[in-house]
Amino acid sequence: MSGPIYLLSPTAREGTLPLPMITFRTVAEKIDFSCCDTLLFTSKQAVITADTIDSNWKKYPCIAIGPATKKQIEILGGEVIYFPKAYYAEALSEDIAAFFKERKLLYLRPREVSFDSKSALGKAGIVLHEQIIYETTCQTYADREKPEAGAIIIFTSPSTIYCFLENFGWHESYTAVVIGRATKVHLPKNANFVIADEPLITSCIEKARTI
Repeated sequence: MSGPIYLLSPTAREGTLPLPMITFRTVAEKIDFSCCDTLLFTSKQAVITADTIDSNWKKYPCIAIGPATKKQIEILGGEVIYFPKAYYAEALSEDIAAFFKERKLLYLRPREVSFDSKSALGKAGIVLHEQIIYETTCQTYADREKPEAGAIIIFTSPSTIYCFLENFGWHESYTAVVIGRATKVHLPKNANFVIADEPLITSCIEKARTI
């Protein structure tokens, strides 16, 4: 029998124990659209934050990285003109460079990112404008709230790994379920892990149930 499944994202899901690791804080009062004709979003939270700052983002076509990001753009009334089938940073940079050389891209992003898209696209001759619109901060927990030995821990971003380790450290009996390869590289060395079949929380939960 598998151990209890802990979900570290901010939103609870049925069949898991909620242990949210991060909170979001808006750090921009306005968005400068003057340099762009196309927006780049790599997270659902970036879309939500942009909408709270300035709903005019919907006037611009969007590149959406990840299915949750695409869905959030469409829910809020935006237009997705590109949605890649692969989600890994290097491949995405190559695709964007190939398809959007003539576009003026604005990346609305968190303060911390796991991949330097600006440098990667710059090598392909594309100038990527960036604006930081939100940041993540760690929640704080007491030692008694640490997951029990044998637990399955679902990590949905590099930030959730960082905050978990800051609170609890790592136990060799844990198994990590990560949402993608960019998240995996932030795990402790020698950690037992599996990667979700798709970069979705639902896919992470399905994978955790097979352990």
